[in-house]
Amino acid sequence: MDSAELFRWVLDNLDYWVVTLFMAIESSFIPFPSEVVVPPAAWKAMTDDSMNIFLVIVFATVGADIGALVNYWLSRWLGRPVIYRFANSRLGHVCLINEEKVRNAEEYFREHGAASTFFGRLIPAVRQLISIPAGLARMPLGPFLFYTSLGAGLWNTILALIGYAIYRFTDLKTTTDVYRLAQKYSHELGYVLLGSAAVVVAFLIYKGMRKQSERP
Repeated sequence: MDSAELFRWVLDNLDYWVVTLFMAIESSFIPFPSEVVVPPAAWKAMTDDSMNIFLVIVFATVGADIGALVNYWLSRWLGRPVIYRFANSRLGHVCLINEEKVRNAEEYFREHGAASTFFGRLIPAVRQLISIPAGLARMPLGPFLFYTSLGAGLWNTILALIGYAIYRFTDLKTTTDVYRLAQKYSHELGYVLLGSAAVVVAFLIYKGMRKQSERP
């Protein structure tokens, strides 16, 4: 089965289990676009009673957590040498992973600390890989799951809102058309959200530093 046939099967069989399974795959090291899953599922939830849009977000986030845990535990157990060997292997390249991507994810994790597991979930090039440096750094499981769930939940909410907007403001009639339109706009919205979050964080840091400087 090629990717086009797989996408078609997912779009034709959307339910909570399919959403959970393929969001787990998307969140692991196996390349699979989340736009195939959440926006069409959210759109479908608005067109019939087979699903609820809020539960679509919940199950998508559960799936993302499962996939993130796969990367986290594999990285934690195998360690840096094996992970980089995999990234440089033919199989790693088939999974769209290479040494540069893993190194960039590690650098992002080092620069932003534990919160990178939240912000990293909003960056298309980093989202699937941010769990790897978290595992390599042996980040505590509780904070890892907390930040991962927040970031994945926010991203899935964005995707679900795209599906809702397509239902509300277009006349599209198939999940395939919804997927194609969602793919067009999801990355741009993700970067806008990330930029907004960065501004808020910078403001909070500035406010905290100003308070410290004003103390006698």
